Amino acid sequence: MKLIKPLFYLSIFLLLGCSKTIDIEEITIDQIQTAYQNGDYTITELVQVYLDRIEEIDKNGPALNSILQINPDALKIAKKLDKELKKGKIRGPLHGIPVILKDNIDTHDKMNTTAGSVALANSKPLQDSWVAQKLRESGAVILGKANLSEWANFHSNFSSSGWSAVGGQTKNPYDISRNPCGSSAGSGVAVSANLCVIAIGTETNGSIVCPANNNGIVGIKPTVGLLSRAGIVPISFTQDTPGPMARTLRDAAICLGVLTGVDKRDSKTSQSVGKSYSDYTQFLNEDGISGKRIGYLTTHKGAHFRVDKLMDEAIEYFESKGATVIEIDEITKVNVEDPSFQVLLYEFKQGLNDYFASLGKHAPVKSLKKLIEITFKNDIEMQYFDHELLKQAQKKGDLNSKEYLDALEEMLLNSRAGGIDRVMDRYNLDAIMAPTGNPAWKTDLTNGDNFGQYSSSPAAIAGYPNISVPMGNIDGLPVGLSIFGKAWSEPLLLEIAYSYEQGTMHRKAPEFGD
Repeated sequence: MKLIKPLFYLSIFLLLGCSKTIDIEEITIDQIQTAYQNGDYTITELVQVYLDRIEEIDKNGPALNSILQINPDALKIAKKLDKELKKGKIRGPLHGIPVILKDNIDTHDKMNTTAGSVALANSKPLQDSWVAQKLRESGAVILGKANLSEWANFHSNFSSSGWSAVGGQTKNPYDISRNPCGSSAGSGVAVSANLCVIAIGTETNGSIVCPANNNGIVGIKPTVGLLSRAGIVPISFTQDTPGPMARTLRDAAICLGVLTGVDKRDSKTSQSVGKSYSDYTQFLNEDGISGKRIGYLTTHKGAHFRVDKLMDEAIEYFESKGATVIEIDEITKVNVEDPSFQVLLYEFKQGLNDYFASLGKHAPVKSLKKLIEITFKNDIEMQYFDHELLKQAQKKGDLNSKEYLDALEEMLLNSRAGGIDRVMDRYNLDAIMAPTGNPAWKTDLTNGDNFGQYSSSPAAIAGYPNISVPMGNIDGLPVGLSIFGKAWSEPLLLEIAYSYEQGTMHRKAPEFGD
């Protein structure tokens, strides 16, 4: 494998006019905060290093193409935060931490929110999303917006993850010919390639955990309702959620706590009362595996013998640390993916129309019907993929339709009480685990994605939490382990996942191969 070594590959960065060097390779939130307190460097200096690295590696170098937009006010924000820090004011645990947002998350600033579509290429939301608001309140520096699978990958009968008409194709930092997965492709790549400290992705089904798998990082897909979706371009009211992506579980947990809270703009968040925390680091227990009963979902066992080998090693590690591992061959006896797809079509139509209305009188597109007209007349949009899901959604009725209500009831019943809850109660399980997916496939704009095995659906369709952490590597390509469970079980999942992460330390920084 040929390695590309750009100027900043060693991550030793000399700041212009300054004798300091700042090594950001695999740096953590705690290390940054310690450096700020010690006066080793300023927030402004660190932000400049990240902006330089994005220019060198993402735009030039191996040209990962993970960042759609740079925040033109990033340095201005950093300077303001430096002034506050000098006065002893610390907004929160993310004070001065560089963050990237997936570009379906609204920011009310000089950046657009595009969802990767030419129809929203110049769209200016009227207010911050809940996510952006909470990040700013905690002192984060939003560096920019990440490329994504267009419309969070709900647009065509087949597609290439990480491709959007606005941004083109995002590349995997471990091998730029391979796919980063999606739809939070740019978020996953930016974190893995050390272009930011943390990133925010969104998931409907697999869009956080799959990029975590392909890019060798941590991804937390929370219980739906733990984090507000207000100001996020939607697919599904029932399944959508934002979530943190980071190189370490501790960093992801810090970010998760910042983003919780009840938001009147998202009724789902009312369900989190008494079930959420502002500090999830309290659950990071290095001995968190001991005594746990964990199910191993064997649905895809035998699909890839080298993934099976990594999984066998993970099971051996869990058992060596005092866990009991029980094989389970299914989550539900009923197909829940078909009703889930119907729910997504209905909720995508309603959700998009509501989102377009939120953009006000200057919205660049007013309805799904108009979006279809714009998309199907655009040569870039139609170059590779058919966008037929937009038409399928448009044909659906409203959310009072019998077909929708029946599909929603069937999906929730069989994924929850008849699915994860049933299996976990039967075997008295604390969590369920499975390989997150296969190693990254070759990007193919002609035939689309080749996911192989994946384990995101049970938790995603139920709206339950799922954490993916690195499990090992195959030919230099990372593979993740997913740990999921019942609603609001983030504390327990974090305990287990952290214990595994700290005991194995499988995360390996990419070397930008081709």
